[in-house]
Amino acid sequence: MRLIALREEVCRANRALLDEGLVTWTSGNVSGRDPETGLIVIKPSGLTFADLTPANMVIVDAECTLVEGDLGPSSDTASHAYVYRHRPDVMGVVHTHSNYATAFAAVGRGIPACLTAIADEFGCDIPCAPYARIGGQDIGRTIVEHIGPSLAVLMRQHGVFTIGTSVQKALKAAVMVEDIAKTVWLALQIGDIERLPEDEIAANYERYNTRYGTMDASRNE
Repeated sequence: MRLIALREEVCRANRALLDEGLVTWTSGNVSGRDPETGLIVIKPSGLTFADLTPANMVIVDAECTLVEGDLGPSSDTASHAYVYRHRPDVMGVVHTHSNYATAFAAVGRGIPACLTAIADEFGCDIPCAPYARIGGQDIGRTIVEHIGPSLAVLMRQHGVFTIGTSVQKALKAAVMVEDIAKTVWLALQIGDIERLPEDEIAANYERYNTRYGTMDASRNE
């Protein structure tokens, strides 16, 4: 069996989507790319998250040719593969229909960087990309064209895709985008929201990504 460690990591991340309340039944998926071979490990199609094991993860190459697996790969495999082919920095892709973030996608609305939490994690607004048809490369192409510097993009009338330099980082982005989407939605029930100034977004992002968690506690939350 190939890529045992990556199979285990991708399986854990897929099951974490259920634990975090980001998916229901069989919707949503996580994939990871092996940096040495370029092979992609992804969730099988139509299998509930509770039934996932490292052994039933599916391996495909960059052109979506099946390399190893007894089940068919996710219906989003072509989109994941397109992202990997066009973003060499990306090693993990996550797709969910998490409620609050997908509510913004349903109305074609991005999430502005109106909170320090958004600035910290994403360093920019979370964009909403145009609608794209499921099943081929259209979604992957739209992600690449519209995600910009963000780690997350909302797909109009569909859901959420996140990326990362590792599977874990893509998973974290998926958890965080749902959390901030909920907060922003709640804020909108009270009144208008205001985007942070660009220099404050940059300053928070720099602090969080270079100094947060260091020994200098005075610089950390």
